[in-house]
Amino acid sequence: MASILDEYEDSQNVVQSSQQLGRLPNINIGITHSGFVNARLEEEKPIFNKQRIDFTPPEKINHLAVCNNQLCMSLGKDTLLRIDLAKPDQPNQTELGRKDDSRVHRLFLDPTGSHLLISLSNSECLYLNRNTQKVRSLSRWRGHLIESVGWNKLLGNDTSTGPILVGTNQGVIFEGEISANEGSLFNTNPDQYFRQVHALEEDGRPVPVCCLEIERGLENKYFIIATTRKRLFQFVGRVAEGSEQHGFSSIFSQNQDLLPSFQEFPANMGYSEITFYTSKLRTSPKAFAWMMGNGVLYGQLDYVRPDSLLSDVKVWEYTPDVDLSLNKPISIVLTQFHFLLLFYDRVKAICILNGQVVHEDVFPDKFGPLKRMIKDPVGGLVWIYTERAVFRYHIQREARDVWQMYMNMNKFDLAKEYCRDRPECLDMVLAKEAEHCFQNKRYLESAKCYAMTQNYFEEIALKFIEAKQEEALKEFLLKKLSSLKLSERTQITLLVTWLAELYLNRLGQLESDGNSGVFQETREEFRQFLNNSKHKETLFNNRSTIYDLLASHGNVDDMVYFSVVMQDYERVISHHCQHDNYSAALDVLAKHCDEKLFYKFSPVLMQHIPKKVVNAWIQMGKKLDPKKLIPALMNYSQMGSTQQIGETIRYMEFCVYELNVTEEAIHNYLLSLYAKYKPDSLLWYLEQAGTHTSEIHYDLKYALRLCAEHGFHRACVLIYRIMELHEEAVDLALQVDVDLAKSCADLPEDDEEMRKKLWLKIARHVVQEEKDVKKAMNCLSSCNLLKIEDILPFFPDFVTIDHFKEAICSSLEEYNHHIEELKQEMEEATESAKRIRGDIQEMRNKYGVVDSQEKCAACDFPLLNRSFYLFLCGHMFHYDCLLQEVTPHLSAYKHSCLEELQKKLSATTLSSRSRHRTAPKEEGDTVSLGKGGAATTREQIISDIDDIVASECAYCGELMIRTIDKPFIDSHRFEEEKSSWL
Repeated sequence: MASILDEYEDSQNVVQSSQQLGRLPNINIGITHSGFVNARLEEEKPIFNKQRIDFTPPEKINHLAVCNNQLCMSLGKDTLLRIDLAKPDQPNQTELGRKDDSRVHRLFLDPTGSHLLISLSNSECLYLNRNTQKVRSLSRWRGHLIESVGWNKLLGNDTSTGPILVGTNQGVIFEGEISANEGSLFNTNPDQYFRQVHALEEDGRPVPVCCLEIERGLENKYFIIATTRKRLFQFVGRVAEGSEQHGFSSIFSQNQDLLPSFQEFPANMGYSEITFYTSKLRTSPKAFAWMMGNGVLYGQLDYVRPDSLLSDVKVWEYTPDVDLSLNKPISIVLTQFHFLLLFYDRVKAICILNGQVVHEDVFPDKFGPLKRMIKDPVGGLVWIYTERAVFRYHIQREARDVWQMYMNMNKFDLAKEYCRDRPECLDMVLAKEAEHCFQNKRYLESAKCYAMTQNYFEEIALKFIEAKQEEALKEFLLKKLSSLKLSERTQITLLVTWLAELYLNRLGQLESDGNSGVFQETREEFRQFLNNSKHKETLFNNRSTIYDLLASHGNVDDMVYFSVVMQDYERVISHHCQHDNYSAALDVLAKHCDEKLFYKFSPVLMQHIPKKVVNAWIQMGKKLDPKKLIPALMNYSQMGSTQQIGETIRYMEFCVYELNVTEEAIHNYLLSLYAKYKPDSLLWYLEQAGTHTSEIHYDLKYALRLCAEHGFHRACVLIYRIMELHEEAVDLALQVDVDLAKSCADLPEDDEEMRKKLWLKIARHVVQEEKDVKKAMNCLSSCNLLKIEDILPFFPDFVTIDHFKEAICSSLEEYNHHIEELKQEMEEATESAKRIRGDIQEMRNKYGVVDSQEKCAACDFPLLNRSFYLFLCGHMFHYDCLLQEVTPHLSAYKHSCLEELQKKLSATTLSSRSRHRTAPKEEGDTVSLGKGGAATTREQIISDIDDIVASECAYCGELMIRTIDKPFIDSHRFEEEKSSWL
């Protein structure tokens, strides 16, 4: 079956496409020079595309039902054909097994496609499940001719329908439930229960229940729609949560006291049919269409309304060519924007937006009259059948032209929604909406729409200018500006400048009118425009133009704001300084922390608010370079007030003591300030600055000159001491304090001669200037370098010896003691020399025994095969092995000496060999003398080499100790060795 259906559909597509291609002119189809693809070159497929199924039924088709891709049709009297459209090549044929003359009256298929109800003309009803072949009779339903079924979409599944509603031809509504399970031993019927819940009437007489629909709203509210030939009933009620399995009888019982809500139309064509449209699967329907005698009632379904489900209801009256006596509509199907009416020979598609017939399809007579039309809510296909043929409609891009209808109806929001993927159509809608708003004097809305169109910019701008609508023009320019790309710099520049002019004009007008509220709102809007990050680059590049505009309008406040936005803080600070608002200028500086601006404006600010400026400098900390602030500080510290000088010293102290600045200029400047304005802190600063040249950051010569000019002698003495000018320090200290001079005299600890000279200066001063013998004697006790005989020449001749008696005796005692010490040292030296001579004599007679089996400690080869060394520790080395061990560890000096000695040794060896050759007799004496001299020199060289190489054992001496931290592998070979182990 599937192959037949698919082959027919493919063949139809091929025929249509070949016909369309045949109708196309002989042109080059492709991309045009404009860069756009012409979508109209290929003929567009119609919305409703009909296809005939290549299927010839063996018997006449009585009824057909489709749902959830399950197709069921009644053939002849007793045959039922079921097809799963997902597997059309596996049709299933079932015999009803009827022996009487009854025929199939109606087929009902539930939304899952699992449960099929077969209503027979003899008032019986059969049930067939999709998973079985057995047709079962519903005994409780017997005696009722079923006209409609309301399926339970919430509780229905593959095995059970859940509670459902059933309408009969006598206007009675029953509630029942069918289960596909076999049931218990005593109850094998599929119908679980079947009870009456309501009865419908027209004009006091029972009428058939044409349609039933059950929908669930919010908060367990249920809506039941039932239709008769000319009435549409609504039953609304709530079902307690969790009691849905108990059925819908409670809803009808809630409406017993009141007549049910219904709509009635006068015309009657003997039947009616209602259809619903659902946008997505497993959702509630959104719209309905009811085909009855007066026409088609259609509208939306509103589940929020308390009493009625129907809203926006309209009636489409039948066209004059529809004669209810001869050409009545048979069936109806509702899609998103159309409803299809089925007549005996044609199908009409009517647009629900404008009520126009947009499609009419006439069927040939050879297939017989059309019987019914069904829509599969899952597959979306519309099925139509006659007794001998089956057709289906594909609905393709139904909303393609809806935008134009909505646009003509001035429903622009809906029109834009349905043409979002079609820019050319969207532009038309926007242009129409903009024009509509402009004509209705809704200028702001018109400007917003115009900004999104592709209409000429100049034309639209002039349109608003002629209408004197500056606000609308501004809105248009803003929207247009937001749609421009960053690459369109010229356009952005033009719009930004124009908008700035419009804002400024508006602000000026509002300010002159005195409308402060609107003025503040407009100013805030203008400032937001200036602060827009998207336009920041354009505003920055054209800031001079904006400044000119602001200046021409005299708008100082906004100019300051714009300067801040552009981070042009220099202009802001200059503005504040020009208006003597120095605190505000400093606030801007402190907020944005721009070092360059600090350097530029600090002189002016320091003149007027020195304390605040210094506080700001201190808050900036290391971000500022104090050396660059010195010009401002020096200018106002020399000619400024006491407060400015004090603040200058405070900042310099902060730099030196808190920031630990080492710049010489800073320290020199602080010294000059101390010397001029705060002399009490000068000496303390010099003392804590350090006593060593490497620790000091000020210029010693400058400090010395400064202190000398201001007469700070103690400070000069301190500087002399740091400069190690001890004589000058002592000379100057003697003018201040002898004790200070004494402290200076002891400074050259390593130079006793200098110390003695300095102490002599002090003694001379004490004797000659102060003429105090007692102090002179104290000098002798304070310095052990001075003797009484050193200071005696300083005393005058009339001084008696009584004053020096103790000192002379003490000096003589020291001399005697020193002589005794020298004698003792001489005796100890003589004894030590005797012992050394004995040790040398003993060492000459000392020997060691070397066995023939002994091996070199370095190379482990026999020792006696070449020259070797024997150490007292027992280690023995070949001469060359020891040389190889010791040489890498020698100092550079010893290494060069060793190389020089080795060269000399080689030279003496060659000369000695040449002298062993046969020589003339007359030269014999000369050669003999030469040999003796060479031998002496060679022995001396060997001795010197031994002193360097064999001074100690390579394994037991200091050499081994010095190499204890040396790695086993040289650093340049470490990576090579490491890689070899990986």
